[in-house]
Amino acid sequence: MSEVARLYRYKSLLTGRGAISSSALMAELEISPATLKRDIAKLRDQLHVPIVFDRDLGGYRLEQGHTDRELPGLWFSQDELLALLTIQQMLSQLEPGLLGPKLKPLQQLLAGMLQKQGLSEEDAARRIRLLHAGKRKVVLKSFQSVAAGTLARKQLRITHLNRQNGSTLERIVSPQQLVHYRDNWYLDGWCHLRNDLRSFAVDAITRCDLQAEPAIEVDPALLRQVMQSSYGIFSGTPKAWAELRFSVQRSRWVAGEKWHPDQRSHHDASGRYVLGVPYSVGAD
Repeated sequence: MSEVARLYRYKSLLTGRGAISSSALMAELEISPATLKRDIAKLRDQLHVPIVFDRDLGGYRLEQGHTDRELPGLWFSQDELLALLTIQQMLSQLEPGLLGPKLKPLQQLLAGMLQKQGLSEEDAARRIRLLHAGKRKVVLKSFQSVAAGTLARKQLRITHLNRQNGSTLERIVSPQQLVHYRDNWYLDGWCHLRNDLRSFAVDAITRCDLQAEPAIEVDPALLRQVMQSSYGIFSGTPKAWAELRFSVQRSRWVAGEKWHPDQRSHHDASGRYVLGVPYSVGAD
């Protein structure tokens, strides 16, 4: 019997019984005490199977509250299954045309598991809603190529639209990471044309071809410093600080939001909110 088949067999042995002794488990599974010990440890620590040893009953049993409606090998509670479906709904609404098709098999699996536990996928879809503002349309083919290159660590040949002057430029990029920022997707990568880090809006990539050459790896600390510490309208290495002052009335709202990971803020003597953010003026 393979290890996988043996681990699956534990559930059927433990289900419907008060407890089963170590000797009975070893006899049923034809294993040694050492193998039993390893199996129990793996079931508990890696697969999160709720097995406990009951000293009063003199054997192993499933923890109270365990249900037979769980799928063997997928030891999720009802709350955990609902949480997974919630995440799935959020992702599918986040970018329906891009992530939806890829998540469909998982969605179907979760739907079947939830149905066995009396939960409805339709209820979750109806009750969870995400609203988007400023979202731009992304070409599916471009997104898939960008994602493939980023995960496979391959260079990309992209044609990128410059929104400021309307021109397009072809360049080779070593992708580093995909970023979802304020409802839009961006590719952070090493631009071989500029010999520097750049961020590209994926919706502005009109063509993307996967190359055979491996991507250049940028030091994670440098990547965080240049791209993650100052993103969006603050993209690039910070070169200066901007200080914004808001009226007392507006301060009540502005002060409650995080505008930049490195922002500096305080209220002045008059009660106005003063917000300082680093920024960079870079050329592509």
